[in-house]
Amino acid sequence: MSVLTLGSLHQIDSVVLRSAAIAWHDEFAPLPKPLIVVNIGGPTSRCIYSTDLAKQLTTYLKGVLDTCGSVRISFSRRTPDKIATYVRKELAEFPKIYIWDNEEPNPHMGHLAWADAFIVSADSISMLSEVCSTGKHVYVIAADRCKWKFGEFHKTLKERGLVRPFTGLEGMSESWSYSPLNDTAEAANRVHEALAERGWRLRP
Repeated sequence: MSVLTLGSLHQIDSVVLRSAAIAWHDEFAPLPKPLIVVNIGGPTSRCIYSTDLAKQLTTYLKGVLDTCGSVRISFSRRTPDKIATYVRKELAEFPKIYIWDNEEPNPHMGHLAWADAFIVSADSISMLSEVCSTGKHVYVIAADRCKWKFGEFHKTLKERGLVRPFTGLEGMSESWSYSPLNDTAEAANRVHEALAERGWRLRP
């Protein structure tokens, strides 16, 4: 059998987030709120961009800094050096902004647990699936550059109210809500239901 999900499957749930919140408490609890986490991936054949995205992102971030308490920025292993270098250079002078240096330990789980809102580049379905499962605000940049299944993915996220485009005009303390993405649990339930229909049962 096959189970079709909107996003990618992952291990992030309320239990994992509570554990991460405890583990990263000392680093993140003292930070001024709201804490905005920016996750920058890398271009793909289905989502093409270059330093033009870095310029757009840094300009927009400067536009919302007054409504941010703290900003934490992370790059993925796919982020081109020229994009990371540009972002570091443009944002180095702002004390509210901390850019992870890619040294261990990786703060990703702490970011998921403690962020009040996320800004995510559109290229990573897995990253967007994780942050949309937290129920926190999610803003996407460069969704208009994505095509094929990436474009459909972003269209569905927006239609379901899980994400909003990042424009640089937001008040980052504004309140809105959505039903968190719960693909992993829903897929597991569908598998159990399908097995039960065949008279099978998975052992706990």
